[in-house]
Amino acid sequence: MFGLAFAMGGGPGGAAGGAAGGGMAAFQQIIPLVFMFAIFYFLLIRPQQKKAKEHKALLEAMKKGDNVITAGGVHGKVTAVDNELVTLEVANNVNIKITKSYIAAIKKD
Repeated sequence: MFGLAFAMGGGPGGAAGGAAGGGMAAFQQIIPLVFMFAIFYFLLIRPQQKKAKEHKALLEAMKKGDNVITAGGVHGKVTAVDNELVTLEVANNVNIKITKSYIAAIKKD
């Protein structure tokens, strides 16, 4: 990057106009990077943060008796909620324990 700036700056002991043009060229190279970052932020980063926030709220609102779907597609009824574990009843007298973060959705009956 410095090589490009020196090449655009003019010869040794060059005029002041050449130095000002080099600064402007460097500024013009940064503008597309700023636009690319803005596009990535609004199309990728911001929606992902919003979805993570909604998932965290869903996990905090989960309670005993809710029908849920896990990330693996298992449907079950919540029988117990701990800090990190959830016990699901997937059939009569068949309970499984899963990590709380693997709950993908709460079913609306």
